[in-house]
Amino acid sequence: MPLVTTKQMLLNAQKGNYAVGAFNVENMEMVQAVIAAAEELHAPVMMQTTPSTIKYASPELFFGMVKVVAEKASVPVALHLDHGSSFELAMQAFRAGYTSIMIDGSHEGFEENISVTKRVVDACAAAQIPVEAELGKVGGKEDDLEGGEGNAYTDPLQAKEFVERTGISSLAVAIGTAHGLYKGVPKLDFERLSQIREVVDIPLVLHGGSGVPDKAVMESIQRGICKVNYATELRIAYSTGVKQVLKDDPDTIDPKKYGAAGRECVKAFVIEKIKVCGCANKF
Repeated sequence: MPLVTTKQMLLNAQKGNYAVGAFNVENMEMVQAVIAAAEELHAPVMMQTTPSTIKYASPELFFGMVKVVAEKASVPVALHLDHGSSFELAMQAFRAGYTSIMIDGSHEGFEENISVTKRVVDACAAAQIPVEAELGKVGGKEDDLEGGEGNAYTDPLQAKEFVERTGISSLAVAIGTAHGLYKGVPKLDFERLSQIREVVDIPLVLHGGSGVPDKAVMESIQRGICKVNYATELRIAYSTGVKQVLKDDPDTIDPKKYGAAGRECVKAFVIEKIKVCGCANKF
């Protein structure tokens, strides 16, 4: 089926009290793996790319790959710009055909974040492309993305005002997760999440899902999270498959052989996380 936007996908998740898995893809094999996992479990799915990924290979290239596999898929597929770092990059992905856009102004002040977010929302409105934004700072580092330090959790009352003034379709909240790998077990502020849910009526997003215990993810979903982002662990899974082939046969020169192994490892990981998100058999 054609690529879909994330708006109805996330509203369905909010109503059904589950989350949609959003998986960062880096190459053709990862795109294929995510689609194969979603089809096997009859689950809606999102694929997303970060600024560094579409700097390495253009948004048009990723759009082309995802569009082709989505049109042959039996489940809804959306293509999302993750952590759009500027208005210009958001518009580049929008023009390339992405069906969901994130503008991340969380490193700016509150008013500046509202301003750039509202600008992206207004630009995407005519084409009915939903926009995700972030309030608070998700910690850690991934790609070229630096997380916040110290107490930068999302304030519930600010979140309410932010949503009302920007008109965004979904909100990424900072409740203790981080990008990249965790040094210890993350401790999520579930009470804060519940407080945000009480005053914000749009779908909420959990960034930094890689490495968060499954029970914590499921608890977050019960408290209002409708989309969970996974990135680092997909990279690890793909690289693990490739390394195993090269370890077993260092003379391997056919990229298809180790690419296929990486693809299978990513598919297995995505299947596992779709089940955690509770979106299996939701289509």
